[in-house]
Amino acid sequence: MWVYECHKMDFTKAEKLESQNEVQQPQQPTKGTSFLRTCFNGLNALSGVGILSIPYALAQGGWLSLFLLFLVAVLCWYTGLLLRRCMDTHPLIKTYPDIGERAFGYKGRAVVSVFMYVELYLVAVEFLILEGDNLDKLFPNTAFKVAGMKIRGKQAFVMLTSLIVLPTTWLKSLALLAYVSAGGVLASFILVICIFWVGAVDKVGFHENYLDLNWRGMPIAISMFAFCYCGHAVFPTLCSSMKDRSKFSKVLLVCFITSTINYGSMAVMGYLMFGEHLKSQVTLNLPIKKMTTKIAIYTTLINPLTKYAIITAPITTAIEETSLFRNSRSLSILIRTALVISTVIVALTIPFFGYVMAFIGSFLSVTASMLLPCLCYLKLNKAAQKMGLELIIIVAILVAGLFIGVVGTFTSIKQIVKHL
Repeated sequence: MWVYECHKMDFTKAEKLESQNEVQQPQQPTKGTSFLRTCFNGLNALSGVGILSIPYALAQGGWLSLFLLFLVAVLCWYTGLLLRRCMDTHPLIKTYPDIGERAFGYKGRAVVSVFMYVELYLVAVEFLILEGDNLDKLFPNTAFKVAGMKIRGKQAFVMLTSLIVLPTTWLKSLALLAYVSAGGVLASFILVICIFWVGAVDKVGFHENYLDLNWRGMPIAISMFAFCYCGHAVFPTLCSSMKDRSKFSKVLLVCFITSTINYGSMAVMGYLMFGEHLKSQVTLNLPIKKMTTKIAIYTTLINPLTKYAIITAPITTAIEETSLFRNSRSLSILIRTALVISTVIVALTIPFFGYVMAFIGSFLSVTASMLLPCLCYLKLNKAAQKMGLELIIIVAILVAGLFIGVVGTFTSIKQIVKHL
């Protein structure tokens, strides 16, 4: 509540100052992240663990569900633009929760914060589960001894991965993280190349049987597609960190086009190679003795190192801003380390990957990436509430988001309970 009061006071003071200034001064260029670096950060946020599960999603829905991938991409790109327009309504808006508070007050900030931070947190957990699964495939029967305790297989690799990503979470500057992000974007493209190489050169081939449409698997498929574009929680932070915020719309266009090409290529190749036999992560289908498979799995080891920090940055920033010692470097490191430890604990206790991803996509990602941007924009922009093409598009997105959210959440929870 103390944080909410402070934000309200800041907004009120800013409004009074603006009303006193009859002539607006032109905005001076300030220090911040460049266009190219922001593109790398945006691509890194969008091209997450979904790149490995997108073939499985296509296998669940069939070939015709590929249209839904492109539709979800367009819808999420548009809602990203809506967030950008929401930020233009007030100079103090810097984060997604700020948009929620500006639109709906304290309750709006609380709702946005809960969905955003839980989504980002579970994505970070998925990173660790992903690494545990793939490294266990690459190095089966591996065990480590820690404090007299023997830790085996996936659990050992989850803990090892957490040690690798921990130092990257200590970086507070998004400009510095952009260098790390460049490696993450490169890793995603390398994965696509490796899958193509396995199919074309390593004689796995592109000849599996496939379905044109599978209605039963459609809810899981579209939920995973939504998960692939769940970068909205990070978008306001990236925008506010830019040197020239007016170029952020172009950043979104570059990021969504590039990531969609990457996702589409991976989905088509993986489905042609393994068909209905696809596992939740395409790397688990690859022949382990091939060098290309090892390169692909090693590349997945790079992904958490390059993506974990930027995904968890909004969470750690929010926690640090509520602290009385917000400028303390040692406290910042302690908070970020505690967050990593907590994600390790959750990753070690969650047994599933694909269905958890579907749950995140249908319940959290749809809410944070489709529903909330539309609702906040309608609240902040009175002109958008008048009947017109813009209102029709927004209402259509809200209806589609609600349908995906309800059906996808129900199906994913049902599958999790069934496997338990």
